[in-house]
Amino acid sequence: MTKRRIAPVLVLALSLIASLGFLAVAAPFAAAQTPPPTGETLRVHPEAKKAIDRIKSPYCPGEMLEVCPSSGGAMLRDSIQRMAERGLTADSIVEIVVREYGEQYRAQPKVSGMGLWAWVFPPVVLLGGLGIVGVVLAHRRRGLQEAAATVEPVAPEDEAKLRAAMKELDEAEEPVF
Repeated sequence: MTKRRIAPVLVLALSLIASLGFLAVAAPFAAAQTPPPTGETLRVHPEAKKAIDRIKSPYCPGEMLEVCPSSGGAMLRDSIQRMAERGLTADSIVEIVVREYGEQYRAQPKVSGMGLWAWVFPPVVLLGGLGIVGVVLAHRRRGLQEAAATVEPVAPEDEAKLRAAMKELDEAEEPVF
């Protein structure tokens, strides 16, 4: 064969090999994303569901993994599903994901170590604030009761002046039609 005929055949053969190589690499990812055939529903393992509910998405900032629409989020959900099918518990799956992606993707803080403060501190502050409000209200109520107890009766001549002033004020405010 001549060089002119070999070049196109060689290019075609190399592109065919490259395409097959790409398909061999991409096929597992595509299979993981393929929805079940019609009529068959996708059944999520209960442990996978628990784990997915406790992880933030590393692919969609600010969103939980269960609602992340990115392909990376879908692949992570699929790998969590496979881990659950192999018998791993939700806690161990969450620990694996957190170890790989970082503590910031844990949706709920741990109930031990420094994470314990995230569970204890808010209720303590809330109860402390309610206690302070209760003390202040009790102090104010006691002060009002003491003030009411120390009110002296009004002298009769002062009461007569006050009634006259109120009558004059009422007459001044009456509308003229």
